Amino acid sequence: MNSIKKIGAWLWSSDNDNRSMIPRIIVGLVFLSEGIQKFLYPEMVGVGRFENIGFENPEFWAYFVASFEVVCGVFILTGLLTRLATIPLLTIMATALITTKIPILLNEGFWFMAHAARTDFAMAMLLIFLLVNGPGKFSADYKFFHFPFSGT
Repeated sequence: MNSIKKIGAWLWSSDNDNRSMIPRIIVGLVFLSEGIQKFLYPEMVGVGRFENIGFENPEFWAYFVASFEVVCGVFILTGLLTRLATIPLLTIMATALITTKIPILLNEGFWFMAHAARTDFAMAMLLIFLLVNGPGKFSADYKFFHFPFSGT
């Protein structure tokens, strides 16, 4: 039970610094924008794209992913439940890399894949940064749940 309390304290903890503010704004705005675009332009970046990738039931998956991108993007942007919101977005990024970038690697080589994956890689690294460091003092998490993580 004590370890569950430590995990909970870590999930909602936030340091009294501002190093996470710019990564939060970048990640939040990118995912919010991408999620909205899946609703606005389903043939290009939503259902049509999921269908082209080969997903079964692309209508469900496109809107499922879009919903998570919008909700988690807003959470990260505001700094509410930041660490928790990174987990589904990291899952989305891993799925995107596996389903869209591995085929490029296999068919066109490393450098074409590296070029195509640059934004995915950058977003994944920023998500990992937020997962590790938390949202910072300019966040809802800090305002509502401020208790620095002691690890003990």
